[in-house]
Amino acid sequence: MRTILLGVLLMSAAPRDEEELRKAATFYASFDDAVKADFGGGELTLSTRTNHKTEKGQYVFEKGYPEKSFRISEGRGNAGGALEAVDVPPDNARIFFPAKGNIAHRKGGWSAALSVWISFDPDTQLKTKFCDPIQITSKSAGNGGLWFDFNDAKPARNMRMGVFPSVTESRPMIKESRESWSPMVWVDSPGFHVGEWHHIVMNWHNLDTGRNDGRGQLYIDGKLIGEIKDKDYPLTMDWDLDKAGIYIAISYIGLMDELALFNRPLTDADIAILRANPGVLSALKKK
Repeated sequence: MRTILLGVLLMSAAPRDEEELRKAATFYASFDDAVKADFGGGELTLSTRTNHKTEKGQYVFEKGYPEKSFRISEGRGNAGGALEAVDVPPDNARIFFPAKGNIAHRKGGWSAALSVWISFDPDTQLKTKFCDPIQITSKSAGNGGLWFDFNDAKPARNMRMGVFPSVTESRPMIKESRESWSPMVWVDSPGFHVGEWHHIVMNWHNLDTGRNDGRGQLYIDGKLIGEIKDKDYPLTMDWDLDKAGIYIAISYIGLMDELALFNRPLTDADIAILRANPGVLSALKKK
């Protein structure tokens, strides 16, 4: 009797847990039907940043995306369709969703999370030294940047997560290093292969508070892989939110699905729901 009652309670609690997860979402791209997002508080279509042809270090921003490099692959996602990156676009083109309205950024401090599914082989499919499936910044990866990437290590690339504070006169850019402290989580030879789907979650705690209480967490396939903590100064992004972007599929070749951002870090229970039901956020498409 007690076992039956527990089962009933769990079944009745699951829909509420799923609804709470959907309520926490600030942005969602199913990539089922189009190369765009389905839900958010800001712009839901992609824009492209390319290098300026004559002014070094400057960029050109345009609406839309390179259609020869990105498309929807129907029925090949982990839930419905998926975004397929088929080639690296020319002119160092990078596609992004505007962060404003789509990410839970608040002055005085904020916490958030990102969830995404990826399917590719970093050791056989990539054409460039580095690949960032996700990079969120208003300047660069090392200057107020949140990201995970795959580096140029051989014979197998390493996966890395970074939470790099903004650069100031008193706070120089931190070197990406394993020998000295760096706000990174390293994953040696993650072993991803074509045809496999892997769930990536990044949690951020207490960014831009001005205190040394910021943290970042990386989860792969439901397991906490590592954590980043402040050392000598706060994890401060100092974004110009009008210029910040949720950059996706930088130099990436493969499939990407069910991209979502949340207004709080995800719990182990949240992550378990997303893994058990990858399409759980699809109800947001109706809102």
